[in-house]
Amino acid sequence: MATLRRFRKRPDKAVTAIKLALDTEGLRYRKWGGNQHGQPGDWLVDNAGDIYTVAADVFARTYRQVSPGRFIKSTPVWARRTEHAGTLKTREGESHFAAGDYLVFNQPDETDGYCMAAERFHAMYEPDNSE
Repeated sequence: MATLRRFRKRPDKAVTAIKLALDTEGLRYRKWGGNQHGQPGDWLVDNAGDIYTVAADVFARTYRQVSPGRFIKSTPVWARRTEHAGTLKTREGESHFAAGDYLVFNQPDETDGYCMAAERFHAMYEPDNSE
């Protein structure tokens, strides 16, 4: 199994986001090979054309606003490259990944995770050697 390493979002990779501050039962959608669900109060994120939801508490803890409607991920992530295809259970649903993709976690204990294709991961993240 690949080693888990610490990374930071590149400072020029801000996202556009709006809070789902609506009277709704949530948002159901299909993405990453599985069914996803955003809750009322979650954030709808446009990450360079990749659209998805982020849980309200995770967004509040990991993003900071840089201008109206624009946010940057301000906390580190921990990631490892996969050796085999598989499925990752996420807060929003279930995501499928291919061999060579990255599993990315907001916590060093490999919780609160998501998956990304290697090319996209390297375009957005850089090693964080500030530990």
